[in-house]
Amino acid sequence: MANVAVIGAQWGDEGKGKIVDWLAERADMVVRFQGGHNAGHTLVIGENVYKLSLLPSGIVRGTPSVIGNGVVLDPWALKAEIEKLTAQGVKVTPETLHIADNCALILPFHRDLDALREDASGAGKIGTTRRGIGPAYEDKVGRRAIRVCDLAHLDDLGPQLDRLTAHHDALRAGFGEPPVDREALLAELREIADFVLSFAKPVWLMLNDARKRGRRILFEGAQGVLLDVDHGTYPFVTSSNTIAGTAAGGSGLGPGAVGFVLGIAKAYTTRVGSGPFPTEQENEIGERLGTRGHEFGTVTGRKRRCGWFDAVLVRQSVAVSGVTGIALTKLDVLDGFDEVGICTGYRLRGQVIDHYPSNAADQAAVEPIYEMIEGWHESTAGARSWAQLPAQAIKYIRRIEELIQCPVALVSTSPEREDTILVRDPFSD
Repeated sequence: MANVAVIGAQWGDEGKGKIVDWLAERADMVVRFQGGHNAGHTLVIGENVYKLSLLPSGIVRGTPSVIGNGVVLDPWALKAEIEKLTAQGVKVTPETLHIADNCALILPFHRDLDALREDASGAGKIGTTRRGIGPAYEDKVGRRAIRVCDLAHLDDLGPQLDRLTAHHDALRAGFGEPPVDREALLAELREIADFVLSFAKPVWLMLNDARKRGRRILFEGAQGVLLDVDHGTYPFVTSSNTIAGTAAGGSGLGPGAVGFVLGIAKAYTTRVGSGPFPTEQENEIGERLGTRGHEFGTVTGRKRRCGWFDAVLVRQSVAVSGVTGIALTKLDVLDGFDEVGICTGYRLRGQVIDHYPSNAADQAAVEPIYEMIEGWHESTAGARSWAQLPAQAIKYIRRIEELIQCPVALVSTSPEREDTILVRDPFSD
């Protein structure tokens, strides 16, 4: 039986939370392998709505959940999220949550720097969540990060703090900010250390043992492929690699650990924040999609930009992330449209191209080529089998499969967990 990696095939917000929750019941472990608390996964279970940012989605159902070494961890955000879930009746214990002891930490001055840069960027804003994710990854790559394991050795942090504050003090001075208060930082870390360390362990050992014993592992990606720092719409991207290949390095398992790669894509397209968006509909269609789809960011609350399905971009995501099958979500949002559009290619300065270019100026200049497909007026909401879908909705799905060169494995027709049409079971592949 295959291990499964779930990734977003667009710009995030595709409905990964529901799909991971749907799969987590049959998994033995759920692993987050990149990103930080800039992710936003919403789970609807009966009458309860759970909004997760850092914790793996399996935690709500008690499935053992892992925060892998590829994640950057804000200790205070972790504590706040656990407390919020506890208030909702979810038990989070060292038996259900495991944190890699080599995770890099997000510290208060990372959040400061994130906000200072965004405020100073004017029209060049990236649209970050201002939660310090990018600066924390910079320190990790710069070999000056404080990691979870260091919380057990705070009295020995002098040389690390020297490197870290030398870098950040210079940056802060450029913004007219005072140096990092080292004593205050150490005091905050001492206060939170025991809480974080209670969940910490060398999770790579645990995961490798689980793999040897044939346990089903579900890898949960954050954001989406189009936000990947290499393969996304650079520079309007996140700070980590969001493709499925990152599941290996971000968890401590080899590349052979990932079997089925399930890409999540909405039946239309959305994006939060700045950056190019070829199929964006800044008109009544976009408003209708946003209203019907309740398109507001889980983490930021920002209104999402909406547009038609972009088959070119999803085909690109399928290719660079090795997607085995697609979970198509929010099909019901398209109910009632007389016609629906699919972008099948682009024109770039008069030339037809079949891929999204890397250069930012070229990305801004592409013009989408649309294929308009007859819509349907019957409801797809709550459908759980092909027989319950209108013929035109099925034709729409089949056309998407042709254009993205990848089969649809699941179709989601509402936020409810059971309102899912299973075409191909990722775990039995």
